[in-house]
Amino acid sequence: MGNKQAAFTQEQLDRYQDCTYFTTKEILRLHKRFRELNPLLVPHNMTGNKTTDILLPPNVVERMPELKDNPFADRIIQVFSENGSGLMNFQNFLNMFSVFSEQAPRDVKAFYAFKIYDADDDQFINSSDLEWTIRRLTREKLNDTEVALVVDKVLEEAEMDDDMQISFMEFEHVMSRAADFLSTFHIRI
Repeated sequence: MGNKQAAFTQEQLDRYQDCTYFTTKEILRLHKRFRELNPLLVPHNMTGNKTTDILLPPNVVERMPELKDNPFADRIIQVFSENGSGLMNFQNFLNMFSVFSEQAPRDVKAFYAFKIYDADDDQFINSSDLEWTIRRLTREKLNDTEVALVVDKVLEEAEMDDDMQISFMEFEHVMSRAADFLSTFHIRI
């Protein structure tokens, strides 16, 4: 059959298929993408603990075409990284792409979108999180008054219990009405 060395054991591939929305072929394609980010560090053979032990720094992952122009690239990497450190192992990388895949259901995407926009990690999207989000989305093109107006409008539309912050349930409700959410919260591999 040749001397081609397997990147993963069959057990690893089965586990990845069980925990993601990917086929074996897609997992191997993502391993190739992960390896291309730092071929000197990431080996062809990822058996054993290599899938968790080899960590890429955020500045390397941010260079990916899918993230390099995304205003939330650093936050996406932080959310999906090892313990929020920004360091990303292959399992984190695979999980990130799985959530952004076309096969991931709306509720999974909404959960991670909420985590990304909850910049202060307090389990709510408050006015400071919204301001941070708007400034990033607009690339700092709005003045303070315009940002405040948008924050007020978003809270008025999404916030339902008058506590001036958006809970995950409120966020999920808004996302369920957003027709383009599934197509925009997506990275094609």
